[in-house]
Amino acid sequence: MAKQGALSALGKGGMSELWARLRFLFLAIIVYRIGAHIPVPGINPDRLAELFRQNEGTILSLFNMFSGGALERMSIFALGIMPYISASIIMQLMTAVSPQLEQLKKEGEAGRRKISQYTRYGTVVLALVQAIGMSVGLASQGVAFSGDLGFHFVAVTTFVAGAMFMMWLGEQITERGVGNGISMLIFAGIVAGLPRAIGQSFESARQGDINIFALVAIGLLAVAIIGFVVFIERGQRRIAVHYAKRQQGRKVFAAQTSHLPLKVNMAGVIPAIFASSILLFPASLGSWFGQSEGLGWLQDISQSIAPGQPLNILLFSAGIIFFCFFYTALMFNPKDVAENLKKSGAFIPGIRPGEQSARYIDGVLT
Repeated sequence: MAKQGALSALGKGGMSELWARLRFLFLAIIVYRIGAHIPVPGINPDRLAELFRQNEGTILSLFNMFSGGALERMSIFALGIMPYISASIIMQLMTAVSPQLEQLKKEGEAGRRKISQYTRYGTVVLALVQAIGMSVGLASQGVAFSGDLGFHFVAVTTFVAGAMFMMWLGEQITERGVGNGISMLIFAGIVAGLPRAIGQSFESARQGDINIFALVAIGLLAVAIIGFVVFIERGQRRIAVHYAKRQQGRKVFAAQTSHLPLKVNMAGVIPAIFASSILLFPASLGSWFGQSEGLGWLQDISQSIAPGQPLNILLFSAGIIFFCFFYTALMFNPKDVAENLKKSGAFIPGIRPGEQSARYIDGVLT
């Protein structure tokens, strides 16, 4: 009875912690959505709406989707979380090629905190560069009421502060909420426009612009895609692992059989985020500066890598494949896994412990 009471209390404690984390996640998303509707001072909303109508279906629309509509409102969160993601990409690339950062990564929690601090510094730099570009672009497009120095100072300061707050909010969600904070913010931004899109689709179907059967087919296809994504995300390739018979003191442990689970999609959604953020950066520069004198070539680049264009599909696919291999190699080291198996007395049937096991695991993984 006492044991059951302890388990019941433990279960209640776990549920209370889960509800506390869910409440924090919910409040954090509310704060994010409120901030996405607070505009930067000095913006002409009519000219801004006209600019987005002219660029509908371009890379600007994709960037606006990732920001949860904050960009089309030119809110304090217009930069979104992309500066932090870009800084993370750069830092992880540098960790793979820099012996100093590689050593820092191996120092445990203290080293990871140091790398995280460097990533924050990089976020400030990238946010500052992007904020200056957006400020100059807004003034050149006539979106700002006054393109004087005061506007540029306020806009740049607000954009950078908003990006840093988004980074901090994502870290807080990771620590005190549920799931990865950055992914949650991106997800919240993308689905923010979902109710309006669904409402517009039903209205179009009611007016006869869209066939009702086509609308149902689209809904079923969306459900099927979600199911397929969940299936792949939960999929595992299990490698059989045997533990030899061993003696510890007076106790004799019999031989055991277990497995090493390897996720089919080890990198998750990170490669898609990395690839899209790299494509968004030059495209956004082209959108803002392409109409300036002597910079028409930037506009050509922006149009050539707009969503739906062949070059965009090619670069996006290549980026996903590259970052899938790169991020998997970064997060999962077969040599370390093989070494840990060897130290624990485990082996893969038919494969020698050590280097051969590492090569086998790497082959299965890739």
